[in-house]
Amino acid sequence: MTDQEIVQGLINRDNRITQDFFFVKCRPLIISIIKCVFSYPVDYDEFVNELYLFLVANDCRKLREFEFRSSLFYWIKVVAIRYFIRKRDHVIDINGGLPPYNETTKDEGTSDLEAHTDARMDLERLFMSMKNERYVFVIRKLVLEDVPPESLAEEMGITVANLYNIKKRAISALSKVALKEK
Repeated sequence: MTDQEIVQGLINRDNRITQDFFFVKCRPLIISIIKCVFSYPVDYDEFVNELYLFLVANDCRKLREFEFRSSLFYWIKVVAIRYFIRKRDHVIDINGGLPPYNETTKDEGTSDLEAHTDARMDLERLFMSMKNERYVFVIRKLVLEDVPPESLAEEMGITVANLYNIKKRAISALSKVALKEK
């Protein structure tokens, strides 16, 4: 099936073409997009549903914009990544909107101060497991101490854009250490 036939099938809301495209042909691509964009578990069906609704909104405006200058898969990749990077903090929570911490599950004997102290000790242990001290420094300053990025970048002698890149890598490294420890 050609890209033109797939796009026309999606515009015509052909269930067979839609199912085959999103749940068979695009599955590996969509899984890689989910891993690239989200740092938390995302339900595949919810992701596809959200993407499909975006593509067919306003009489399939987005699908009609596809000009066939690239492959349909490449175009879907670019469109989906851009869309979900903008929306990732506001959609597709696998917990169904429930907070990860439930007040009723809190141990009755544990005070907020104890919980805060335990969390701080866990974080310090993770920091000690990280090899890159610069990453730890950036996380401490930007996340824990809430230092303005501009002043930290100036203090470190780098650009703000570079600081954000370091922060992204630092959080990724911290996540890997935490997952390895788990």
